[in-house]
Formats: sequence, structure tokens, C-alpha cells
Amino acid sequence: MVTPPLSARALASSAMASARWLVLAPHADDETLGCGALIADAASRGALVAVVILTDGVGSHPHDGPGSRARLVLARRREAARAVRMLAGPAQPMPLFLDWPDAQPFAAGEHGFERARRRLSALCRERRVDALAVTARHEPHCDHMAAYRLACAAASSALRPVTVFEYVVWAPEPPGEGYRALRTPPMPLGLRNAALAAHRSQLTPQFGEGFRVPSAMMRMPAFDLLYQRTGHHAPA
Repeated sequence: MVTPPLSARALASSAMASARWLVLAPHADDETLGCGALIADAASRGALVAVVILTDGVGSHPHDGPGSRARLVLARRREAARAVRMLAGPAQPMPLFLDWPDAQPFAAGEHGFERARRRLSALCRERRVDALAVTARHEPHCDHMAAYRLACAAASSALRPVTVFEYVVWAPEPPGEGYRALRTPPMPLGLRNAALAAHRSQLTPQFGEGFRVPSAMMRMPAFDLLYQRTGHHAPA
């Protein structure tokens, strides 16, 4: 169970209270695990611009050929769309899928990275995004770290002020030094679990042996913590 740090300020009373949010998740289900309360809160205020899923998600299970890979990609897209609709309401548009290869992230400067950066920068500019929530730099997965690098690059080239906030999925909470923490309002009881249940490929043997979301994740708090790096810790 996550306990909010004593210094965590309520999002509703912060300078970001009226911000327009873009959420970037490395894999379908990370949006629910790490940012479900933010998605629900921002959508309820008309402040959720989009949810973006970085990878195709096929690395969660072994495959016997292109057919099984394609089926899992399609399933994870449908699951993410269903989860986001549950969190944000039926009027929320489909998530945007960037389709990076799972566990094979592009490096800054590579064509795939720059194409995604330009796409997200344009979205931030055209839809007047103020804040971008992404997995923390210290998350222990290459796709999660790559998502952070992409978010920082997109924010710095958006031609408007976009503040990057980090959220954790698998990592411990960041240390207090060098960070400013915000706490979202609590989401309705059971909503995160209901949205997580939409990700059946990650919870059941539907696609055979593979990754399973740990049962401990079904006991997550009703709020999210968002971390902004400060001073020399801030992204360049």
C-alpha cells in the first residue's frame, strides 16, 4: 500500500489544478496501474487530452509465429481501449498506439524515436497540453525508461511549456530530495481494479504461459502520486 509522502500536495490545490494532461504508458495496463486515478480525475474535468501506449505489448507472452503475435497485439489494443473507457468514460477517444517493438525501444536520434517525438510534440502543441505523465526514469524496465526519455524530448520540443511528471509502476517511490510530489483525488472505490480486469491477457491464461500482473496490484490505493523533478534534477 502506497502512503503519500508528507510533502505531497493535493493536485486540486496545486499550480497544475487546471492543467491539460497527456498520459504516456509503456505498455497497455501501465496506464491503469500507474495513472488510473489521474486519468479518471482529468477526464471528469475535461482535462484529459489523450492516453498514449508506447509499445505493441507482444513481449508479455511467447509466440509460435506471426499469427499469435498479431492476435496478442489486437487483444492488447482492445483491452487498453476498454480500460481507458472505464477510467475516463465512454466519450474518451481511443488510446493512441505508437507500436514500438516491446522490449526493443528506440534510442534518441533513431528514426522511430524521432517520429514518435514529433508526433507527441505536435499533439502537445495542437491540443494545448500543459502536463505529461510518464513512467519514472528509475523504473526497472527498458521500455519504461525509454518512455521517460521520449516524454522529456517531446516536452522540450513542443514549443509551449509542458511539465513532465513521473509515476511509478514497479519501482519504489522516488526519494524526497530533488522531487516535488502531487497527489491526485481518490478514484471511485473499485474502479482501478475494474479497469485492470479489462487487461485479460495479462491476468489470465488466455494466451498461454506468460506474464501475469501480480495479485498485489489488485490492492493499489485509490490515488496516484505524480513526481516532478526540481532544480538540477529536472530533465534537460
